[in-house]
Amino acid sequence: MSLTLRTISREQHLAYIQSLPSASHMQVPAWADVKAEWRAESLGWFDDRTGELVGAGLVLYRQLPKIKRYLAYLPEGPVINWFAPNLTEWLEPMLAHLKHQGAFSVKMGPPVIIRRWDANSIKQGIQNPDVKRLRDIEADFIEPRAFEVSDKLRRMGWQQGEDGGAGFGDVQPRYVFQVPLANRSLEEVHKNFNQLWRRNIKKAEKAGVEVVQGGYQDLEEWQRLYEITAVRDHFRPRPLSYFQRMWTALNTEDPNRMRLYFARHNGVNLSAATMLIVGGHVWYSYGASDNIGREVRPSNAMQWRMLRDAYALGATAYDLRGISDSLDETDHLFGLIQFKVGTGGQAAEYLGEWDFPLNKLLHKALDIYMSRR
Repeated sequence: MSLTLRTISREQHLAYIQSLPSASHMQVPAWADVKAEWRAESLGWFDDRTGELVGAGLVLYRQLPKIKRYLAYLPEGPVINWFAPNLTEWLEPMLAHLKHQGAFSVKMGPPVIIRRWDANSIKQGIQNPDVKRLRDIEADFIEPRAFEVSDKLRRMGWQQGEDGGAGFGDVQPRYVFQVPLANRSLEEVHKNFNQLWRRNIKKAEKAGVEVVQGGYQDLEEWQRLYEITAVRDHFRPRPLSYFQRMWTALNTEDPNRMRLYFARHNGVNLSAATMLIVGGHVWYSYGASDNIGREVRPSNAMQWRMLRDAYALGATAYDLRGISDSLDETDHLFGLIQFKVGTGGQAAEYLGEWDFPLNKLLHKALDIYMSRR
């Protein structure tokens, strides 16, 4: 297939995303409005033979201080045929275009899953003292074409850090946890929860925990719980304005793109979460909880409601987002995977994020700056 790359309108971009079974929520046009501090551009790949739009990418440009040079970032994108035999012909025009736009470095995250591990395999791994990381366990699913993509990227000059994005830095998580919903009944999904999850859901129901959806006006209450969580878990919270902008931008594009949930008991909100929807993929994106009321298990009740709502929307996957690849119980991130494994889903490893230095000196300087943050 011979291809032409050119900028496209938001309308073309959105129509293309809507034609797909799913795409990352970071590749919809409205994500550019969420990341207001970045300049954005929509790119489209066209089949020269038919003129059809066959791929799209949202590029976010971040300018270096004082000079007109940019880091070009395509989070969890671009949305192209990554398994195409002529992958070079897809990516080289993109690099040329971005260089012409003043980019000194390009970062992208191919939405390609390379391995999956079932919850049972992970549980067995946790019990094995010789297993420290997910990769120490034999995967239940391997995508051989993903290795070919990786080889092609290296041959083209794309680079990847040694950690491959396994942690939770500024890059998107390489490892996520997903509950497959396609071709399954809700009863099957619930039955696959571990005993603790099922018991906690029942406990919340018995205690009278109520899960409700909120709106824009409830984002201040969301922020209250989120900031409590930030203090408890020692992270720097995003400001309320970020979530207000996210709500406005995403739901203007599609009124059902972002939802807000609260789990409350005796009229007091104990937990909250945001949910994002693009096609058949639904993400639990941010979560928050109070320091009180944990004994009535509001988080389990809320997740079960969100998952049921995702199922009702026809979702094929409920995505609980990032996990660490560590199965070491002393690791501070171990609790994340332990909590999510209880849903009986799968850990998935993406190909990770890749960098292409268009100006090696500036790219190196950025690397040094990021490593010192």
